[in-house]
Amino acid sequence: MKKQTIILLLTAVLLAGCATSEFNRVYKMTDNVYKYEYAKELFARGKFQQATVLLQEIVTIQKGRSNAQESLYLLGMSQYCNKDYDAASATFRKYFSSYPKGTYAEQASYYIGQSLYRSAPEPRLDQTPTIGAINAYQNFIDCFPDSKMRDDAQQKLFSLQDNLVQKEFLSAQLYYNLGGYFGNINSNTESNYEACIVTAQNALKAYPFSELREAFSVLIMKSKFELAQNSSEEKKVERYRDAEDECYGFLNEFPESKECKTAEKYIEKCKKITKD
Repeated sequence: MKKQTIILLLTAVLLAGCATSEFNRVYKMTDNVYKYEYAKELFARGKFQQATVLLQEIVTIQKGRSNAQESLYLLGMSQYCNKDYDAASATFRKYFSSYPKGTYAEQASYYIGQSLYRSAPEPRLDQTPTIGAINAYQNFIDCFPDSKMRDDAQQKLFSLQDNLVQKEFLSAQLYYNLGGYFGNINSNTESNYEACIVTAQNALKAYPFSELREAFSVLIMKSKFELAQNSSEEKKVERYRDAEDECYGFLNEFPESKECKTAEKYIEKCKKITKD
């Protein structure tokens, strides 16, 4: 058994060496027709890195020829399958801008979004790639409304929007947790509570049907109450009234919420200030 294992390993090493030798031989060839066919064979065999290397050279040579579209699209697919999503999105963009009505225009447009979707970061990180993916999917839907890939693009677009909502929620929550800390306050906001309110309200305007609507509303309600409590005397009454109104609005919209008792408690405290 041990002997058979050694033989299999040696055979695998030998075959790998032969494959590498064959690739190097083809790479040095001047016969671009053969080189292109070999690149397509490599792609079919799942050798995406090697296919990419050959296609990057071939794409330049094929420009203006009959295989120009196919080679450029195949390069993008090789990069995508090799999980080099940044390079793939750039290649698919190049294809779509060069051949907006080309043979692979629909697929290229779709894979711009797919490539950016695959590289989209978690909500805590910068969401610039996420926004790029959303725009790419929307462009695809606009250009190819009858595509079989439309539903998939729409679903992933919604998923990416959820990332943006989550990012805004984490930002609003961070402001609320910072509370009275003043080290991060800029000239646009008076306190972290005010920053939390602005962030959450903007998120609700941008994403009115988000699953986090109640969570944003809780942060707004709590921040308005805390802002009132920490206000100067000339602003205190006005802000307690605003907090009271917010609590009533919350109770009306979310009558089954676990935070209803908090809203009712805030209302009682606000009334002690606003009734005078």
